[in-house]
Amino acid sequence: MIKNEIAATGNLVQIISQSRQNALKKVNEELIQMYWKVGEYLSAESTKVSFGDSYIDTVAEEVQNAFPGIKGFNRRGLYRMKKFYETYADDEFVTTLLSQISWSNHLAIISKAKTTEERHFYIMLCIKENYSA
Repeated sequence: MIKNEIAATGNLVQIISQSRQNALKKVNEELIQMYWKVGEYLSAESTKVSFGDSYIDTVAEEVQNAFPGIKGFNRRGLYRMKKFYETYADDEFVTTLLSQISWSNHLAIISKAKTTEERHFYIMLCIKENYSA
C-alpha cells in the first residue's frame, strides 16, 4: 500500500515538474518573440530619424512612462533588442530556432561570437545541451 502511494506521489511530482518546465518554455518563447518585434521596430524606426542615440532614449522613456517599473526596456535593453534583431534578421537558419534558447544565452552569443558560424554552433549547442542561464 505504501509503495503505491509513493509511486503515485512520484508521478504527481513529475507531472507538476513537467508542467512547470513547459510553462517556462512558453514564457521564454513569448519573451523572445516580443524582443524580436521590438528590435525589428527599433531597427526600422531608427533609420527614419536624424537624431541618432536620443531616439532610443526617447523610446525608453516612453516605455517607462507607460509601464512604470518594467525591467529590461531601458536604453541598454532596447539597444540589445535592436542588435538581436539586426544580427539574425537575414539568417534563415536561426530565425526558426530563436525561441528555443534563453534571452541570456542569446545575449552571450551575440556579444562573444564573431562569425555567423560561431553563432550557429553555440545556438545548436545550447539547444542540444538544454542550457539555461
